[in-house]
Amino acid sequence: MKDLNRREFGKLIGVAGAASVPLTGFGNFAIAQAAAKVVIIGGGAGGATVAHYLKKGSPKLDVTLVEPGKQYTTCFFSNLYLGGFRTYDSLVHRYDDLAKLGVKMVHELATGIDTAKKTVKLSGGRTLAYDNLVLSPGIDFKWESVPGYSAEAAEKMPHAYKAGPQTQLLKKQLEAMPDGGVVVMVNPPGPYRCPPGPYERMCMIAHHIKTKKPKSKLVVLDPKKDIISKGPVFKEAFEGIYKNIIEINLSTEIDSHAIARLDAKTMEIETKAGKKVKAAVANIIPAQKAGEIAAKAGVTEGDWCPVNGEDFSSKKAKDVYVLGDASIAAEMPKSAFSANSQAKVVANAIEAALAGKQKFPARYRNTCWSMLAPNNSVKVGANYTPKEGKLAPADGFVSKPGEDAALRKQTFEESLGWYSGIVSDIFAKKVS
Repeated sequence: MKDLNRREFGKLIGVAGAASVPLTGFGNFAIAQAAAKVVIIGGGAGGATVAHYLKKGSPKLDVTLVEPGKQYTTCFFSNLYLGGFRTYDSLVHRYDDLAKLGVKMVHELATGIDTAKKTVKLSGGRTLAYDNLVLSPGIDFKWESVPGYSAEAAEKMPHAYKAGPQTQLLKKQLEAMPDGGVVVMVNPPGPYRCPPGPYERMCMIAHHIKTKKPKSKLVVLDPKKDIISKGPVFKEAFEGIYKNIIEINLSTEIDSHAIARLDAKTMEIETKAGKKVKAAVANIIPAQKAGEIAAKAGVTEGDWCPVNGEDFSSKKAKDVYVLGDASIAAEMPKSAFSANSQAKVVANAIEAALAGKQKFPARYRNTCWSMLAPNNSVKVGANYTPKEGKLAPADGFVSKPGEDAALRKQTFEESLGWYSGIVSDIFAKKVS
């Protein structure tokens, strides 16, 4: 492949997911006649993409997107904002272009779902009827997984793992921290949103320390025994670029660095292994689960939502689809790329079901980029196909330690093109 500039790559990646399933146009006959109603809950990478592709493929379909916020802040690339490589405004996107397509935007909270009656109750008191329901509720936190932590404590020790005010708070704290202060990160147990996310964040915080607070350090407490994504390249960065800045404490069979006690007032944190740290800034990322509305709908099994790999239809309720971070997608990571890819399969499956036509075979893809330092990014990815109801990876690739600077810079520039392309694809923006 020839080298692509940022705009060209953005165009390519913005439409690449569409190749996973063709735009069907089923809505030109059966769907239009039936006036079918599709309600989508959650306006992130999964839900907004489903809305976009349903209206793009079947313009007369009645599509409603339920999302409390009038704008969406991407968690993906928010670490780059913490590191000083993006503005906050560059992460914020509106739903205007989806509305122009004919998507009905409902800026309320979904408070209840009756899958037998096929209705969704809204915080404003209204009830929406549906023929098909799409749930893309993202994550919620298991606050109890970190003793002493809570939504209230997060106002002093931010998680910043749902982008928005929490991200801005952590950035403000890092900038205000006195030189010599200790930053403490508490990483989550799996599974969680964006497997390499905490480790990229470590690099971005360490870059901030290296360039702005050279007397400070970052202490990381991790309940896991190893880095679960791109481990070798992250370790290379921790031991090379950020030597003597990052202290990572991974758990072992004997010593667990899961948190035993946390005090938001004193900023003291203690692990089960007995390690005690007093933080100037603390970034606490708790264990996670599917967004609360999924449990209310009765489509969870444990913390997450079981789905059929062929189309992400729920295994717990008829005419319901669950995608993105909330779903159990086997080895397919919880990422924006994954959700965007899954969304196109879901849109095709809904169109096919409503039109009484055969859906196209599902094909999924994921790639995750992580920034280590200026002009230095790495990636991991694979294709996924349904196999015995689950998703099997193939054609996997991952960046390796020792790559030259030119390749790492190319990977960084590639990630910029991807971001531009995927937000255009999610929110139906025009790519100029």
